[in-house]
Amino acid sequence: MNDNLCAERPTFVTHLECSMTGELYAADTLHNLSRVGRPLLVRYDLAGVGAALSRDVLAARETDLWRWRELLPVRRTQNVVSLGEIETPLIPLPRSGGANVLVKDEGRLPTGSFKARGLVMAVAMAKELGVTRIAMPTNGNAGAALAAYATRVGIETIVFCPEDTPEVNVREIAAQGARVWRVNGLIDDCGAIVGKGAAEGRWFDFSTLKEPYRIEGKKTMGLELAAQLGWRLPKAIFYPTGGGTGLIGMWKAFDELEALGWIGRERPRMYAVQAAGCAPIVRAFEAGEEHAERWEDAHTVAAGIRVPRAVGDFLILRAVRESGGKALAVGDPAILRAVDDAARRDGLLLCPEGGATLAAYRQALRDGEVDDDEDVVLFNCATGLKYPMPAAEQRLDRHQPIDFDAL
Repeated sequence: MNDNLCAERPTFVTHLECSMTGELYAADTLHNLSRVGRPLLVRYDLAGVGAALSRDVLAARETDLWRWRELLPVRRTQNVVSLGEIETPLIPLPRSGGANVLVKDEGRLPTGSFKARGLVMAVAMAKELGVTRIAMPTNGNAGAALAAYATRVGIETIVFCPEDTPEVNVREIAAQGARVWRVNGLIDDCGAIVGKGAAEGRWFDFSTLKEPYRIEGKKTMGLELAAQLGWRLPKAIFYPTGGGTGLIGMWKAFDELEALGWIGRERPRMYAVQAAGCAPIVRAFEAGEEHAERWEDAHTVAAGIRVPRAVGDFLILRAVRESGGKALAVGDPAILRAVDDAARRDGLLLCPEGGATLAAYRQALRDGEVDDDEDVVLFNCATGLKYPMPAAEQRLDRHQPIDFDAL
């Protein structure tokens, strides 16, 4: 280990911990799931972080993802990978949402989605730990982010996606250097192929929550949000939930910030938003269950949250319940209406998954789950430019008289 490089990028990782049993695992060692088949969480010497980093020091740094380096796991500067992970803006949505609604627009990140946060960290750690070949199932955006970052550092990548994955995502993955295969099934069917290949030693399994570091990248959403709001948190967060890595990561971030003394004990109510055609977390929440059974015949226009079974189901449900929030399902018509309203009334082009959060907020408002004077944050997880849009077919013939009154 190069001491100079370590000095450039201080890290305070102490160990990894099974999210279910609390069993400890060594840091700096390659891991997938814990012995009981559950996600591993990265733990830090937070007292050491507090002694090394203040809010004033943080404020003087460039506002990118890597400004949070003391709370991130990469030890060696040479292993940092970046395509320009900016702090994403908070955009008001006054006409289609309300006076107190902000959208954290993750579509501004590299590869156009919040998957960049998790995959930049996971790939950096894969590089640090000597991984040379990765495979992953994806509904689209995660595969694109993996392809970009893995190509950047020279890691071979194979991606499996459901056959109805949006064409732009499949082509994006291929264009950025990964080998991509369409599978006649859903994302968990793709995951089964990845798992079988990993068991045979063909590659390292990069499935959601099956390595520890995607959470660490995704938690920067929560760190950023607290800093952007002056070290307070909103009353409610609406988050599009498939595998749920970001919701789990933000909940972890809030605990770490409290341990540093940068925020208090108050937490936002966390609303896990799913599509009515694929809502295993909602069903488990309503039934009072700790785990979510597989959702059969999953279908929705919001492909990114079409995840029939999540390995971190109990962590999602735990965060939702501890926060006083709820798991909500919204139908495709409401999702598409929300996307259309945000674009036409507020000029913000949401992806379908982002539209689901606006639809869920509207539903929660009607049901009395939130008040219109509470400040809330919705997450738009990808640029709407990646998704099909309604046709615009009106034309003018410049050789014919123009009826300007009809325009």
